[in-house]
Amino acid sequence: MKLILASGSAARRQLLEAAGLTFEVDAPRMDEEAAKASLRAAGMKPRDQADALAELKALSVSRGRPDLVIGADQMLALGGEIFDKPKDVREARQHLSRLRGQTHQLITAVVVAREGAIIWRHIDTPKLKMRAFSDAFLDDYMGRAGEQVLRSVGAYQLEGLGAQLFERVEGDYFSVLGLPLLPLLAFLREHGIAQS
Repeated sequence: MKLILASGSAARRQLLEAAGLTFEVDAPRMDEEAAKASLRAAGMKPRDQADALAELKALSVSRGRPDLVIGADQMLALGGEIFDKPKDVREARQHLSRLRGQTHQLITAVVVAREGAIIWRHIDTPKLKMRAFSDAFLDDYMGRAGEQVLRSVGAYQLEGLGAQLFERVEGDYFSVLGLPLLPLLAFLREHGIAQS
């Protein structure tokens, strides 16, 4: 039985590689934006949206395969407002300006599917408080980070320069990076994919 990551995320791939797992990547072939729009039109809460998108990704790759397929998704919620990955640098700056001095939730869902059925799921919700940084700091950050800010929801990468944006992080570090790795590893050990 193989392990498959149903994601095009470089961060998720790097987390699994760093944990020493052997896996293949098979990015899901689905219109994620249309799926998000549908879930939001149905009035789903951000937690349920993240879970549903992770499930859709895993299921789209797992149908007809005996392999374990990992699907994951992340939603950033500030009160009732949901943030997606910024479309461009201007929008990234707007996101950071809006998050400045605030505490937001980073809802991270992971599911594992096999032969078109979900066999495991986990949702984690770290809370992150951004500093009330100055406009000058934001200008410098945007100049130094460049288009890297477009790779993550919230326009930051905590594992790098983005650490300077924060005052406090409560919750699992791996979940902030995009994958609740420790619960996932525990599940994979139970199924003989990771060493126990």
